[in-house]
Amino acid sequence: MAAPNQPAPYVAVDVHYPPEGGARAALVAAREPRFTRIAEDRVCWLPRVAPYQPGRFYARELPALRTVLGELGHPVSLVIIDGYVDLDPHGRPGLGAHLHAELAVPVIGVAKTAFRTASHAVPVRRGDALRPLYVTSAGVSVESAAAIVAEMAGPYRLPDALRRVDALARSQVG
Repeated sequence: MAAPNQPAPYVAVDVHYPPEGGARAALVAAREPRFTRIAEDRVCWLPRVAPYQPGRFYARELPALRTVLGELGHPVSLVIIDGYVDLDPHGRPGLGAHLHAELAVPVIGVAKTAFRTASHAVPVRRGDALRPLYVTSAGVSVESAAAIVAEMAGPYRLPDALRRVDALARSQVG
């Protein structure tokens, strides 16, 4: 485990779009991939965002993620997103693939629902949940990514880090 004064290299990120417009991007960071103890968090407000475009979700989400990751002030070694890295077994890029291309660090996608073309996603069941999470990845094997997600802290279907970053993105802070 990293010394307490070292930056937290593992981050989970999420973006929320309030009905009144704009976006809130959030991240939680930890010094180990289980996210047992959150070392730091950030919330950024973006007053304007691109409109949603079918098939180009990443174009709306990436600027918010760039902003919140830039606020962190240090490099990361792994990013976990709520969503897919790639959208089909042929590598059609999703948000995670675009983020991986920009950051050149491993990205793990954790989706709560099955996407019809993502037959390659590895189902991961956590806790007592009957419904799986769907894991995809870039820069790390999908098998390793699935193991990381399975071992993340928290007793529920959704790991605690993803629950917390979602709550931060939906909060009025920022």
